Amino acid sequence: MAQAQGLGKKYIKAFFKGFFVAVPVTVTFLDRVACVARVEGASMQPSLNPGGREASDVVLLNHWSIRNYDVQRGDIVSLV
Repeated sequence: MAQAQGLGKKYIKAFFKGFFVAVPVTVTFLDRVACVARVEGASMQPSLNPGGREASDVVLLNHWSIRNYDVQRGDIVSLV
């Protein structure tokens, strides 16, 4: 019984170690490199969301190119 409690504490400790490493890495990645967004509405039709209100597209927003001013003609820019 005592051995099972020690094993449980070991797994909880490992979970929290991984959690405190994964969360800052994920937040930094989503803030600095790229994130995923959903396109809804008619503002970008027919290029994005061609099905209308019943469908939505998922896009990858590239923060890295914006930070390096690597925007070219034909690129879609998202403003929040």
